Amino acid sequence: MMSAGPHHSVPMTPAQMQQQEQRQAAAMQLAKLRSRKPTDKSLPEGVEETLVGEADIATAYRDLRDFERRLDATMTRKRLDIVDSVSRNAKRYKTLRIWITNTVEDQFWQTNGINVDSFDFSTNLESSYRVKIEGRLLDNDDDIAEKDPEESKKAGDKEAADGDKMETDKANPAKQQTKSAKPGQRYRFSHFFKALTVDFDNRAKAGRNGIDTSSVEWKKPDRTPAGSNLPAAADFDELTFKRNGDENINITINLYRHEDPEKFELSPQLADIIDMREATRQEAVMGLWEYIKLMKLQEDEEKRNFRCDDLLKRVIGRDAGHIPLLNEYITSHLKALPPVKLPYTIRVDEEFHKDPKPTIYDVRVAVDDPLRAKLLSFIHNPQYASMLKDVANLDDQLSVMMAGVASSKAKHTFLTSMSQDPVNFVKNWLSSQKRDLEVIMGEAPRGGGEDATGDEWRKGGRDSVWNTPNARESVNVLLAKQGPHR
Repeated sequence: MMSAGPHHSVPMTPAQMQQQEQRQAAAMQLAKLRSRKPTDKSLPEGVEETLVGEADIATAYRDLRDFERRLDATMTRKRLDIVDSVSRNAKRYKTLRIWITNTVEDQFWQTNGINVDSFDFSTNLESSYRVKIEGRLLDNDDDIAEKDPEESKKAGDKEAADGDKMETDKANPAKQQTKSAKPGQRYRFSHFFKALTVDFDNRAKAGRNGIDTSSVEWKKPDRTPAGSNLPAAADFDELTFKRNGDENINITINLYRHEDPEKFELSPQLADIIDMREATRQEAVMGLWEYIKLMKLQEDEEKRNFRCDDLLKRVIGRDAGHIPLLNEYITSHLKALPPVKLPYTIRVDEEFHKDPKPTIYDVRVAVDDPLRAKLLSFIHNPQYASMLKDVANLDDQLSVMMAGVASSKAKHTFLTSMSQDPVNFVKNWLSSQKRDLEVIMGEAPRGGGEDATGDEWRKGGRDSVWNTPNARESVNVLLAKQGPHR
């Protein structure tokens, strides 16, 4: 059984120590190579004077470097904008046109009549109707057909609260399909809703003879496994149900919207602050945070705390709040979105079915930005990394060329100065080289040839020149040159 205390490390073998030393030496060598690698791509100052007949080259190069910096900044900013747009999952709103119509079977007026000469008046036929709900996404809002003014007025009165427009159109739904998006590129009707229910009129639920008011309900199944496509039964453009009945019935079709990410209906208190009636949880939190910053409600010392004004008190319920808890504060102010209600009257009379007209609704739905797929392919382009490597290689080559130009410029300056005044130039150059050599070797008393017998150098203590980093470094170099004592 092992003890609970600390354990001593196992000593390394000579082979392991040698491998560790080799790895450290290789790392130091790579560090030296990186430190010697030129990185400056700027052209040395005064290089125009050394060019004969090609002075415009330096100006053109500097202009290109300035253009490159502005181009890099623009490309970086645009790429960040694209990443931000994709991460926000931007949506566009389009019109979903819904046709509701019904057919009838075995109604009284559809029979051929009863033979008066027959004594058998019984029949096995049972009157029924079939309701069809069909939806198509329109390409453009301009595709919306002309509305019947009377029906539009009635629909506006009924749907003012929900914001949906009701209309009756003589157009054939089959013709309207040509105005929807192209096959393979459009969203189907079931894509926009997670559930559908049908409520029958209360009078029909009273149990009158011959009327079937059993519930009608559809719910979108979950994707299993995650990320897979929906089953074929859950991906459709129309839904049909059949019931028995021989009288006109009023129904309400409830469509529960499917939002990704999920949207909520905001309470009036929260909606007054962020000026939105429907929002995702993230949008609500960000709107609340923007309001706090705009009204300067953050505490001066502890920025994570904030004060509450009259509007915030109605949401949070206290005089002060904690910014990391904003998500919890808004939970009680989020409610599920109300369903889209589509009233419809099932007509079984003969007069209506002589010239049946579908009831049409236009519902505003959110779809993914069509450019999102292109933006994703741009961000995840595998050639982008290789392009960055090519650019880095070109930058390295350019840095080496600029280092060569700087070296040539230094040589040119050296030879030009020596040709103008050789004696004084050589004297000054030797003095400079001697001073640099003394500094490198640690032999300079004060960094270069001054007499070290002054009062400043005789003074000791904490504030003296001997306590400076340069003095300590020179002493260490001097002691290292003498070698270890035996």
